[in-house]
Amino acid sequence: MGHQVIIFDFSLIRGLWETRVKKNKERQRKEKERLEKSSLEKIKQEWNFILECRKKGIPQSKYLKNGFVDTDEKILDTYGKTPQLQKRHALSSETNKEKNKFIFQLSGEKWTEFPDSLKEQIYLKEWHVYNTLIQTIPAYIALFQDLRVLELSKNQINHLPVEIGCLKNLKVLNVSFNNLKSVPPELGDCENLEKLDLSGNMEITELPFELSNLKQVTVVDVSANKFHSIPICVLRMSNLQWLDISSNNLKDLPEDIDRLEELQTLLLQKNKLTYLPRALVNMPKLSLLVVSGDDLVEIPTAICESTTGLKFISLKDSPVETIVCEDTEEIIASERDREQFEKEFMKAYIEDLKERDSAPSYTTKVLLSLQL
Repeated sequence: MGHQVIIFDFSLIRGLWETRVKKNKERQRKEKERLEKSSLEKIKQEWNFILECRKKGIPQSKYLKNGFVDTDEKILDTYGKTPQLQKRHALSSETNKEKNKFIFQLSGEKWTEFPDSLKEQIYLKEWHVYNTLIQTIPAYIALFQDLRVLELSKNQINHLPVEIGCLKNLKVLNVSFNNLKSVPPELGDCENLEKLDLSGNMEITELPFELSNLKQVTVVDVSANKFHSIPICVLRMSNLQWLDISSNNLKDLPEDIDRLEELQTLLLQKNKLTYLPRALVNMPKLSLLVVSGDDLVEIPTAICESTTGLKFISLKDSPVETIVCEDTEEIIASERDREQFEKEFMKAYIEDLKERDSAPSYTTKVLLSLQL
């Protein structure tokens, strides 16, 4: 039998992680001190210093005293930086300047719409806009034919314009934690899209079939919405490797889910699943499966067998207490904050699992409850 991990108390696990982080930092500190005191490290520093002096044409008499190397940095400063170093530094600065010229960044609640000057910068390759009060993406976005990355998380965007389908070179679209209720079919025209993040919008119930055209997509995140089933278009994304559809209203999984032959990670926690289809066993590349075990009554035996190489994690959840208030918007904001917190927590937990290369062989029985 494989291992089943039942997770509950965030504070308990977070405390264990914090202890581990402290120990790791302490080990790094001691290793740094050891290296600083190490003879080999000192020799390495002296040798590098000698090489630098030679490059600058500094006479040996300036840095060798009685057979010992004087690593005083003032010696280097006296003779100035080498032309090679000056050239390398200038080249690096120029490269960064050139790169930043193609990136647009905007944040802060003072922004309620995109600045007018943006429409003149159609050469941009990336937009990074977050934590603003912007509700609408301008139609002139169709002019940005070189756009590769569109990061628009944590704003107030309530719809995607049909013009988004004109972005043929777009590779990353992140509109997580906004106010979207639907997605335009035209998004299916973004044939080079590789990552699609619609998480945390709370109200999306379906995706248009036209998104089946997104054959280059490897990551889809639609968590924290209101999907009742995995969208048909997602099942037709032949290169999909990561699917997060947690925190939705799924009651079952499609029997043909094994058509996602490249899928490696499937996150299903916080749904209403009562069974898992045997088709999951037929997915050779599936290495991580996360579910909520409260309602599950039927699990294929092969999923739990350690010979499959699959990390199967069953989270034990309890109803989350919600702050009672009369303002509906405040309740929704509270839910978004909770979903965002849990999302970041799960991401860290999964990364920790990957670092260990194997599922943990322990079971903890406590209660998962989070109150904001």
